[in-house]
Amino acid sequence: MSGDSSLEQIGFLLDQALKQIKIANNARDLEVVRVRYLGKKGLLTEYLKRIGSLPPEQRRLFGRRVNESKERLVERLEKGAADFDRLSQSAALKSGWIDVTLGGRKGGTGSLHPVTRTIKRIKSIFGRLGFDVAEGPEIEDDYHNFEALNIPKDHPARAMHDTFYVEPGGVLRTHTSPVQIRYLASKRPPIQVIAPGRVFRCDSDITHTPMFHQLEGLVVDSNLSFSDLKGVLVYFVQEFFEHELPVRFRPSYFPFTEPSAEVDIGCVFCDGVGCRVCQQTGWLEILGCGMVHPAVFKKVGVSYEDYTGYAFGMGIERLTMLRYGVDDLRLFFENEISFLDQFR
Repeated sequence: MSGDSSLEQIGFLLDQALKQIKIANNARDLEVVRVRYLGKKGLLTEYLKRIGSLPPEQRRLFGRRVNESKERLVERLEKGAADFDRLSQSAALKSGWIDVTLGGRKGGTGSLHPVTRTIKRIKSIFGRLGFDVAEGPEIEDDYHNFEALNIPKDHPARAMHDTFYVEPGGVLRTHTSPVQIRYLASKRPPIQVIAPGRVFRCDSDITHTPMFHQLEGLVVDSNLSFSDLKGVLVYFVQEFFEHELPVRFRPSYFPFTEPSAEVDIGCVFCDGVGCRVCQQTGWLEILGCGMVHPAVFKKVGVSYEDYTGYAFGMGIERLTMLRYGVDDLRLFFENEISFLDQFR
């Protein structure tokens, strides 16, 4: 093929390519044109490959014509692609047109966590009875967490607490009773105090979590009796559930109280008839209590001959579950928005 005919063929290919670009309907059609003429085996690419094999007197003119054609074709392809991109953006804007002068959607507001709501409610009830609120460290020493509560190192009651030990002699508190010990050691009777807070135990299932909340209560004064304890707790149950529920006290054992009792209420799910939740008994356990053991008074330097006291402790998550009808403790810690929104 002569040099002149080759040049004519290049011009013909360029004209054909430009016509195809002109009638292209979208970016995909442009890509077809690009591959046909400028791809690795494209028609114009084949002419580029010939430049090195031509005689020197033809190479310069031939090479310039091929490169000019390539540049022009690339320019038109890029322009066509830009045009289609603008059309695509314009269509997208029209289909999703937004009036920026309109007011925005109102953002959602948060709400108190159900456990926090329960703590506030309990504080309010005991506050009406004159109780103070105390706090203490979550990392405790063995003495305040166990020994001062009449639980020495060899005491079998330690098996009741699956404890996290964080350092020699240190533990993540297994209950908030150590707050009572610190409070009683720093203040002289009479005292009335509750101590809500986080506690930690090595346990995790549908009714237990490694971290949960407890509330301990302590009253110390002269001439207190178990009937005083009973009156306070019955009042608390009726106020908390806003329902006239039956309450019973069952003998139990705690190393820091004597006598000790467990407190049950009539099942809030079946009104005492018997159901799956209460295991057909009609009763639900909600807290433990008792008269302060003389050994505890001795540890903090309070005369058990001059003073008596009573104490009680309850799981806040359990009370929350009973009040709001929640059947899985883990829901309180999963941060599921649809669950938390119910307590708005």
